[in-house]
Amino acid sequence: MDFNFIFFFNSLLLGAGLAMDAFSVSLANGLGDPRMKGAKMCGIAGTFAVFQAAMPMLGWICVHTVVKYFESFGNLIPWIALVLLCYIGGKMLIEGIRSRGEEACAVKMTFTTLLVQGIATSIDALSVGFTISDYGLVMALVCALIIAVVTFIICMTGLCLGKVFGTRLAGKAGILGGVILIIIGLEIFIKGVFFS
Repeated sequence: MDFNFIFFFNSLLLGAGLAMDAFSVSLANGLGDPRMKGAKMCGIAGTFAVFQAAMPMLGWICVHTVVKYFESFGNLIPWIALVLLCYIGGKMLIEGIRSRGEEACAVKMTFTTLLVQGIATSIDALSVGFTISDYGLVMALVCALIIAVVTFIICMTGLCLGKVFGTRLAGKAGILGGVILIIIGLEIFIKGVFFS
């Protein structure tokens, strides 16, 4: 394969497709913290971008080394995403319900929570390693970089939209963010178990 228009176009589309779950989680994060500062937003979007780029590369490595082990792990991906996103979403939902009567305060975003979100939203991107398996190492790295850039832009958009609506929704933002995360987890699970 060569570096041509089709390669870059496919990489952009791949990045946009993979970033949709991360976009939704970013939206939920923005809803949960409408006063989020720009540096924190860049950190969140950057984390999602790194995971979305790393997972296809990890999948690519698996295809070229331990493909039979990866295939059996692939069946666990929907379950892992469901558990992680339902746990985080449930936590946000409970915190939102508890603080409904109080003045709205930002949902605490810890580093651990961000890592769990990054893994949960990008774990299905492991299978993209099969899609790019015919690429050489340099092309796979360029593809992963394009995916990271697209994910960063899409996640920043989600965070900005979440902040705008989070300010308007005030106390209901945490509840809505939690519900969004649970729905994403269920969607990944249903797609992975029943439609793969």
